[in-house]
Amino acid sequence: MDAIADFAAHVTDTGYDDLPPAAVRAAKVFLLDSFGVALSGGNGPWVREMIDTAGLWGDGRGARVWGSGDWLPAPAAALCNAYQIHNAEFDCVHEGAVVHPMTVLLGAAMAAAERRGGVSGRTLIAAAVLGVDVACHIAVASNAGLSFFRPGTAGALAATAAIGKLAGFDGETLINAFSIAHAQMCGTMQAHTEGSMLLGMQVGFNARNAVVACDMAGRGLQGPRGVLEGPFGFFRLFEGDYDRQRLLAGLGRLWRITEVSHKPFPSGRATHGIIDGCLRLKQTHGFTAEQVERIEAAVPPLIDHLVGRPVASDMALNYARLCATYVAAHALRHDGLGVDAYDAGALADPATLALAERIAIRVDDNPDPNALVPISLSIHLRDGGRHDLTVSDVYGSPANPMSREAHLAKFRRNRAAAPKPIGEAAGETLIAAIDGLEELDDVATLVDLLTPSDGAPA
Repeated sequence: MDAIADFAAHVTDTGYDDLPPAAVRAAKVFLLDSFGVALSGGNGPWVREMIDTAGLWGDGRGARVWGSGDWLPAPAAALCNAYQIHNAEFDCVHEGAVVHPMTVLLGAAMAAAERRGGVSGRTLIAAAVLGVDVACHIAVASNAGLSFFRPGTAGALAATAAIGKLAGFDGETLINAFSIAHAQMCGTMQAHTEGSMLLGMQVGFNARNAVVACDMAGRGLQGPRGVLEGPFGFFRLFEGDYDRQRLLAGLGRLWRITEVSHKPFPSGRATHGIIDGCLRLKQTHGFTAEQVERIEAAVPPLIDHLVGRPVASDMALNYARLCATYVAAHALRHDGLGVDAYDAGALADPATLALAERIAIRVDDNPDPNALVPISLSIHLRDGGRHDLTVSDVYGSPANPMSREAHLAKFRRNRAAAPKPIGEAAGETLIAAIDGLEELDDVATLVDLLTPSDGAPA
């Protein structure tokens, strides 16, 4: 039997009361984080054009776009909201799976929940935990490197699981939904290679497609059974070799949402180990960026594949977010990395570009095609000094987590950075609502808080 049946049973048979407290806590943390990133993502490229284009596909009042309040059909709202979560490369990530597990899931599930009405906070928590489980258990079983954009493809399965949970699908209906979602999956790594805005759009496409898949399955439409392990199923079509034992091991016992990492910096997670290491060494040894002669970073192959690209004076911001040498140089010069790192003046800063040119990235002999750690750094100073560090637990990971104060500060900065800020009072109410999410009767209340009111102070 195809393993999709095991995942469908996991989703349908697991309720909120079956979840351990650690999984519930993690779900709340990353729901709030994703909402905040989406608000800030309203400033991303082509957001208004995306919303206006989506309006051409129908004028139904299915769900709202966060931060703007535009009403769209639910699939279109899912597309726009998922795009806003991912377009700044600031959304949480499961490092072992190489998946942004909340992005497609939340954009799609909230659109479906708002359209449906009456979806409780307990149901949303369960849907989020189980959707992350589906995507990450599947993705960690892959023995192959990325050839398709896994945050989109695995994300579609996460979103389908989440919508199926909140809709109360039985196992057969959920398998049909997974099958229809599989038929619509998309995501090319070419967009990542070129730093194209299409990268973020691809998570939006899969969020839209998950809503459509669940709508179709919910009305009885069917699909093939070999969703994961068939000759043209997910693994053989999108991934390649996989480990079936690892695929199902721990299902129902190992809660993948507790393994998710925050992103403290708005850049590809594959850049974070280098940034983190550089900032740790600077803080420990007290040197300045101007004293740095050169930096050498030995990294796993995936790091080089994702972010080992040359710096250039005419970089587009999507390219720059995925350029490890640029973001590390900016972080060293400014003691951190914020969204202002991609302003036109910052991208063209001669001193930052010169330092980036002195950062060399080489591939180590790590045999894991999905590894993001360890990273070995050597910083050579102009006076002959040298400082070395190996980073195994990157800041934001479960082994080196952001504190509650730090992740709330990130949310508040993102809230205030929205093009139409929801206001401080609404932001604090949203924090409290997520903290007490299991008591909420209808999660559409959260969208009310994500919708700015005229005159709200930033």
